[in-house]
Amino acid sequence: MITGRPIDEYKGKCIEGKAFQVMIDNNLDFDIALYPYELVTYGETGQVCQNWMQYRIIKRYLEEMTQDQTLVVESGHPLGLFASSSEAPRVIITNALMVGVFDDPENLHRAAALGVANYGQMTAGGWMYIGPQGIVHGTYSTILNAGRTKLNIPPDRDLSGYLFVTSGLGGMSGAQGKAVEIAGGVGIIAEVDYSRIQTRHEQEWVHDVVDDPGKAFELANNYQNRRERRAIAFYGNVVDLLEYAVGHHVKIDLLSDQTSCHAVYEGGYCPQGLTFEQRTDLLEKDHKKFKEYVNTSLKRHYEQIKILVERGTYFFDYGNSFLKAVFDAGVKAICKNGKDPIDGFIFPSYVEDIMGPLLFDYGYGPFRWVCLSGKRDDLLKTDAAAMECIDPDRRFQDKDNYVWIRHADKNNLVVGTQARILYQDAMGRMNIALKFNEMVRNRDIGPVMLGRDHHDTGGTDSPFRETANIKDGSNIMADMATQCFAGNAARGMSLVALHNGGGVGIGNAINGGFGLVLNGSERVDNIIRSAIPWDVMGGVARRAWARNKNSIDTSIKYNQTRKGTDHITLPFIPDENLVKDLVADVFNE
Repeated sequence: MITGRPIDEYKGKCIEGKAFQVMIDNNLDFDIALYPYELVTYGETGQVCQNWMQYRIIKRYLEEMTQDQTLVVESGHPLGLFASSSEAPRVIITNALMVGVFDDPENLHRAAALGVANYGQMTAGGWMYIGPQGIVHGTYSTILNAGRTKLNIPPDRDLSGYLFVTSGLGGMSGAQGKAVEIAGGVGIIAEVDYSRIQTRHEQEWVHDVVDDPGKAFELANNYQNRRERRAIAFYGNVVDLLEYAVGHHVKIDLLSDQTSCHAVYEGGYCPQGLTFEQRTDLLEKDHKKFKEYVNTSLKRHYEQIKILVERGTYFFDYGNSFLKAVFDAGVKAICKNGKDPIDGFIFPSYVEDIMGPLLFDYGYGPFRWVCLSGKRDDLLKTDAAAMECIDPDRRFQDKDNYVWIRHADKNNLVVGTQARILYQDAMGRMNIALKFNEMVRNRDIGPVMLGRDHHDTGGTDSPFRETANIKDGSNIMADMATQCFAGNAARGMSLVALHNGGGVGIGNAINGGFGLVLNGSERVDNIIRSAIPWDVMGGVARRAWARNKNSIDTSIKYNQTRKGTDHITLPFIPDENLVKDLVADVFNE
C-alpha cells in the first residue's frame, strides 16, 4: 500500500528529489486518494499522472536527480531530466494546457484517451494535496463569514444554532462536516456513495448518519435548539433533501453544493432518481441517457434552491461549477443577463461574495506545510511557531487564523502525513516560512515542504471562482496565474506547476502552485524573502488594479513597507460624476 513515508526512507541524490517522493506517495495514500488504483487523488478525475508506468519513471528520476538538474513533467509524462542549476526549480509541471481552439471537454477526453493529457485538478497533479484538511480551513472561514455577513452574526460569535445544508463527502467536499463543527454550527451533508460517508464517519468528521430527510432535519433542529455543533450525513440525493425542506417549510440558513460539477457528465454529479450504483452502471452503458438524467436533476435542483432563497436562505456556489452546470443543462435564467454567463449568475459564488473581498483581496490564502520527517512532534512545534507569528489583534482574519492554529491539533485534522493548512497573508507566510527554516537550521525539526492550494489570491484565474470578485473585465484573462508560475520559477521555488481546469473544469480556469523544500540554508531564506511575497502580492496587485478597495489599501501598505525593492502600480480613481460631467460637456459643445 502506498503512503507518504518519512523522507529518510526514500532514495535520492538531493533532498528535493526525496521530498517530492513523499508528496507523490501522500497524494496516493489509500486514506487520502479518491481512486488510488487509478492515480486519482480527488475531484473524480484529478490525477497525479496518467498511468503507473509514468509514476515509476517519475519516482526513478527523482531518485537520480541532482541539485543541478530539473525534471520536466508534461501532463503526467516525465519528459526527462535536464541540466539547469542549483538556483532553478528541481521540478516543473504542466497539466492539460490545451491550445485555445481545442480547449474543451470533448477534446480533453480525446487527448486523455490518447495518453497526451492529464487532468491534474490543482494539488493532485501538482503533488501538494494534504487530504481533506487542505480545504477545511477555507470552508470554515467561508461559512463562518457567510454567517457574519449574511445572517448578521456578531464577529465574536460562531454559527451556534444555525443550519448549513450542502452535499458531497468526497476528497475535497469531505471537509464540510468538520468545518461546520469547528465553526460551531449544525450541518447536513448529502452523499450518495455510502463508502464516502463511512470514511468520514470513521474519521469522526461526521457523527450521525441517516437516510430519511425528515429524520435528518429533526436531528438538526434538536442540535440547533441545544446549540450543539454537529455534522449529519444524509445518505441520499441532495435534491430529495431540498424537496423535503421546501415541502415542509424547513428553515435553512446557509445552503451550498460541493459535488464535482466540473465533471458533471462524467459521474461527478449523481442525478435524482438514481442510486450511486445505478449511476455508475448507466454512466458506462448509456451515457446519453445519463446526461438526460443529469440535466433533469440539475433543473430540479435549481428550482428548489430558488424557492429556498426566496424564503430567506443564503445560497452560494462553492466553486464546483454548479451554476455553470445548471446553465449547461439549459437553464438560461441562472444568468444575470438571461442568456449567457458573461455577466455572471443570479446566485453568488463564495469567492464573489465572501472569500474574495474578505480574504483574497488582503492576500490571505491557503498556506500549507508538510513535516517531511513524518513526526507528529515536528508538526506540533510548527503549529506553535506559526501561532507566535500571528498578531490576533491586527484584524478579525488574524484572530480567526490564530484560533484555528491554536486548536488545530485538538481538531484532529491530519489524514496522511503530518501536514497543516493555515490561511495567511503575504508577510505572514514569509515570516512563518523564515521561522520554520531557522528551526530546520537549528535542528529543532526535520525538513519541511512548504506549499499552498492553487485556489489562492494570485494562483488561479477563473471567472467562475477565484477571480469572481474582479469586475473590471479581466476575470476572463489568465495572465495572473501564468505570471505567478513564471515568477516562482525565476525566484527558485523547488517545484512549480501550471494547470488547466482545476475545480471548475477544462477551459474554465488556469491555475498554478509551488513547492519549496526548507533545508535550513541561507539560500532558502533568500528564496522565501523574494518568492513568497511575490506569490501572494502579484494577485493582490491585480485585484487592486481592478479597483478592489481592500486590495488597494493592502497594496499601499505593501509599497510603504517594501520601499526600495517592490512597488505595485496603483489605480487613481476619479470621481464618477466628474467624468460624466466632462463627457456630457463634450457632447453638448
